[in-house]
Amino acid sequence: MAKYIFVTGGVTSSLGKGIIAASLGKLLLERGLKVTIQKFDPYINVDPGTLNPYEHGECYVTDDGAETDLDLGHYERFLNIPTSQANNVTTGRIYQTVISKERRGDYLGKTVQIVPHITNEIKRRFRLLEYKGDYDIIITELGGTVGDIESLPYLEALRQLKRDLPKNDVLTIHLTLIPYLKTSQELKTKPTQHSVKELLHVGIQPDILACRTERPITDEIKEKLALFCNVRKQDVIEAIDAETIYDVPLLLQKENLDDIVLEKLDMPNKVEAKLTTWKEHLKKLKNPKHTVNIALVGKYIELMDSYKSIIESFIHAGANNETKVNVIPVKAEELSKNTAEILKNVTGILVAPGFGERGIEGKLNAVKYARENNIPFLGICLGMQIAVIEFARNVLNLENANSTEFDSKTPHPVIDLMQEQVNLINKGGTMRLGAYKCTLDKNSKTAKYYGTTEIQERHRHRYEFNNKYIDQFEAKGLKAVGKNPVSNLVEVVEYKDHPFFIGVQFHPEYKSRVVKPHPLFIAFIKAALEKQNNK
Repeated sequence: MAKYIFVTGGVTSSLGKGIIAASLGKLLLERGLKVTIQKFDPYINVDPGTLNPYEHGECYVTDDGAETDLDLGHYERFLNIPTSQANNVTTGRIYQTVISKERRGDYLGKTVQIVPHITNEIKRRFRLLEYKGDYDIIITELGGTVGDIESLPYLEALRQLKRDLPKNDVLTIHLTLIPYLKTSQELKTKPTQHSVKELLHVGIQPDILACRTERPITDEIKEKLALFCNVRKQDVIEAIDAETIYDVPLLLQKENLDDIVLEKLDMPNKVEAKLTTWKEHLKKLKNPKHTVNIALVGKYIELMDSYKSIIESFIHAGANNETKVNVIPVKAEELSKNTAEILKNVTGILVAPGFGERGIEGKLNAVKYARENNIPFLGICLGMQIAVIEFARNVLNLENANSTEFDSKTPHPVIDLMQEQVNLINKGGTMRLGAYKCTLDKNSKTAKYYGTTEIQERHRHRYEFNNKYIDQFEAKGLKAVGKNPVSNLVEVVEYKDHPFFIGVQFHPEYKSRVVKPHPLFIAFIKAALEKQNNK
């Protein structure tokens, strides 16, 4: 039977529960244990697929087509294991399941209540991965903050699970904040004390305190927290602000978190987490030989979490090339004029995914600038579609060519709604989602970068390249070099008269890992570096 670790958060949101969970998972995995991680989100949306990125950051997509929280990206990048629909659960999905059962008559004669019906469904979901895979440890991140109304059912379910299972089978790590007050020049423990009291009010005694702090925690503070929060001094873990998120596993190892966890779970393990590859990555990341400026053109630039996987992919590929990647966020609307002035100092341009008409003209200008000035260009999903529209207008001279997403009456719909999307009404979970195969032209640059002609990548889109125009594009040099072998959907386009000009309908950023950076990002950074050297 699997052992369970729960990570809760207090005082404030955005403390980094996902990074703590992923880092601990990495340490335990390195010690030879079979580990997986799941995230429970307290919002009532069934999944984050219909959420504006400003609300919740990037929507991450798994191989099986689940639209999930961005923390699952951290889980996959840190542990190098795939996640699935079962790894991300929301309150909306919990209630949807319970209400469906009620409508079927499963609870016939019973009043359906938070306790026991909702909490029973939460507990069932807590343990679902145990029955789906052979795991030693399942780490569960509980979203939200202790004290929030919407978090209460999850905490109650956790309290019950600790009661249901043997003592050494369930462990709770509470991540909290130790703020530093400049006026008194001291770290304050009171917010953490109150946060633990909130947990105690619902019947949960945390086993380990992970204290997020910007300054080192003294032994005196650890002793004070141990006394008032009813834990051992060695169970108070310093989670100090790190230079990069990839430092966190090493910092937690220094605090002996993995040893303490295994001791409390009664899992003797003498294997050391060496993290050899991880340390090599960090060494390259922190000691770059080169620097490049890459423009990230999008419409959600104010919140860079909207492009979290792209940012991390740049970090992975940069380290691989021993290059520091300076990501220059460029708001698409600002490129409607002064494009050359804004982009003059970059040697690579990535046009990001997105939905809706806002910022489209600016993105078109960015693509045109990259194409005409031989600036390495990578377009992802909508970015690929923008590249197609720009080429249609300015090279094929198809006046007012567009996507039917932005202009339903365009005379040249070079990007059009996928046939299976035409009659759909519901927005949630209805796009082309998840991993699909793609066959690459063996003579293409993309195939050279991948080192194979058969790939599989993740998708999240409704519109596609209109194959009625394919001959016109290819005659002028924009080649469709990647296609889905079943639907014939164009997945990759390349402009042959350019050092690096690639658009992909899929999302390569979802499959970039610390131990295995994505080949397209590696090639893109290398091309940007060569462009800079040529300058």
